[in-house]
Amino acid sequence: MTDNKLATDEARRAAQHEAIKSKVERDVGSEVTARAERAPDGDQVGHVAAEIRGKAIKEVAGTEREVTRARGAARGSQFIDYVFYLIYGLLGLRLALALMAANSQAGFVRFIRAVTDPFYAPFRGIVASPSDAEGHTLVLPLLLAIGVYVLLHAAINGLLRIAAHRKTEI
Repeated sequence: MTDNKLATDEARRAAQHEAIKSKVERDVGSEVTARAERAPDGDQVGHVAAEIRGKAIKEVAGTEREVTRARGAARGSQFIDYVFYLIYGLLGLRLALALMAANSQAGFVRFIRAVTDPFYAPFRGIVASPSDAEGHTLVLPLLLAIGVYVLLHAAINGLLRIAAHRKTEI
């Protein structure tokens, strides 16, 4: 479950930001030229140019803040993805070990159980885990835990997207 949407959105917004900066620069240059041609007094031209320049800087600064916020959210999303993928991997490994009836006294099995217990504990005992005579167990609460963590992961990334892409005026 790769979520590259934030990175894609960030790249798109950065490109839009650069396009807007170029457009603002062209518009400001045209407007200053047009007003300078109409104004009889050279002093007024300086005042008009300063006013337009200030407006352009304010608009570009607002867009710059939005792009920075989107970059931060994308980095946060990458960190969240890493943590959840690590949890998925460890819980999946625990499930595979249970399905293979791995020796519960083996050091690696004990390590995986110790690391995953905090993530598995809230789901333990919710439903029974069927086993066969050879000791192979389908740990249904473990499957439930993985499903809940997938939903939590998607919800957190959704919130980060909402925070990163608040509506702003340009």
